[in-house]
Amino acid sequence: MKRYKPTSPSSRQTSHVEFKKFITSSEPVKSLTRGFRRANGRNNTGRITTRHKGGGHKRLFRDIDFTYNKLNIPFTIKTVEYDPNRSGFIGLVAYKDGERRYILIHKSAQVGDTFIASENAALTPGNRLPLKNIPVGTFVYNIELKYQGGAKIARSGGNYAEVSAKDAGYVDIKMPSSEVRKVPENAWASIGEVSNDENRLTNLGKAGRSRWLGIRPTVRGTAQNPVDHPYGGGEGRQGRGRKRAISVYGKPTGKGQKSRRSKKYSNKFIVRRRKVGKK
Repeated sequence: MKRYKPTSPSSRQTSHVEFKKFITSSEPVKSLTRGFRRANGRNNTGRITTRHKGGGHKRLFRDIDFTYNKLNIPFTIKTVEYDPNRSGFIGLVAYKDGERRYILIHKSAQVGDTFIASENAALTPGNRLPLKNIPVGTFVYNIELKYQGGAKIARSGGNYAEVSAKDAGYVDIKMPSSEVRKVPENAWASIGEVSNDENRLTNLGKAGRSRWLGIRPTVRGTAQNPVDHPYGGGEGRQGRGRKRAISVYGKPTGKGQKSRRSKKYSNKFIVRRRKVGKK
């Protein structure tokens, strides 16, 4: 992690990943990028559905391959690059047939390393196999939830899931959240952990850096008016006054409250619920 001399209040606390130690190229491949308009927490009608988002620096979208549909063809890492749209590092890979793609690389990946997506691939970090061919206890990332559905699970910097059991056509995966979930055994996953595991140690140092990232200020519920939040109002500082913690919409949130819908379609795949509340 890179830290600064305390020449200002913000630099006293700021810490971030030393990208120069990992990044080998600063310019993305133009043919694999495109412009896009960020949603900023709004849905297709323009209404805010996720609060505290907006603004931030303009970003260029990198087209990341999460499907890995070129099987049994080795690919080699040519560059390691930063992606402003995700916390893990990405790598430009060249397949043996000449095609180039961006992928999310694993923790120990370096330029020149060669990997493959194959049912008979070796169990080395970076290779990709069906879950049924991965032994129990192996750390995996870029996990599909269904066959050929593209990687959906364990994609953030430093994240991984663990293969914990196999039974009746399903593989039990221990998720980064501690939830244990069933995934079809013919779904694919990559061996290893996502790169940039030091990302969690980042300290932005000042409010302005949050704004650069598109994160808007969050106002405490107790500091608001009664019309704006269930915790609002009162003379001076008031307690919550409620048995359960709730959001601005009156729904249970945080502090160990269960917020998952009781009739959600994927409940049948949950073997053990995640641990919630204070750690």
